[in-house]
Amino acid sequence: MTTETAKTVRRPAIPEPLERSRLVAIMRRTDASAAVATAEALVRGGIPTLEVTCDSPGAMDMIRVISRSLGSSVFVGAGTVLDAESAQAALDAGAQFLVSPHLDFDLVRSFAERGVAWIPGAFTATEVLGAWRAGAIVVKLFPAGGVGPGYIKDLLGPLRHVPLLPTGGVTVDNAAEFLSAGAWGLGLGSALVDNRLVAAGRFDEIEARARRLSDLVAAARR
Repeated sequence: MTTETAKTVRRPAIPEPLERSRLVAIMRRTDASAAVATAEALVRGGIPTLEVTCDSPGAMDMIRVISRSLGSSVFVGAGTVLDAESAQAALDAGAQFLVSPHLDFDLVRSFAERGVAWIPGAFTATEVLGAWRAGAIVVKLFPAGGVGPGYIKDLLGPLRHVPLLPTGGVTVDNAAEFLSAGAWGLGLGSALVDNRLVAAGRFDEIEARARRLSDLVAAARR
């Protein structure tokens, strides 16, 4: 990274729904026919902020139908965005923020300069700072499960100005520990949006998990 590119670029503001929620529910390979019902369960449970991963069959159609069906009650993003083409396709489908598992400095910067909210993935202190300097609104610490909440606390020692969103290995049971360690918010996939529950029509259980998580975040912010 050159001295010029290391300078912080224009950073979009954290979208208000995401600022309020501090949670990202990840719909990965969720049955497209149950996309709206799944999103409705999450919203009822207090999580209106969700991402549909681009590696899900029919991902762009899912983003469109969720956005159109739930309107302003939901804030939909696209996840597993690996390149500019996927990013633009997701935005065209109605995605309101983008998430990636990795850091591509130039990619994040180019979209940040357009005012697009991007949450890139990072793991080391160097990657976290690079993501922040690229214009990330929040940095996704991924994968977080193997290193645990203590790693969040260690990173925030020198990088306390960077909001971290641990993802990968975060569960309903360990969520409070990550929040206590200083995590800005949490990203949860199968621990929240379990596709076995979706297949069984157990949207009540997804709603209950969402409610427990949203209550934990609310308590941590008090």
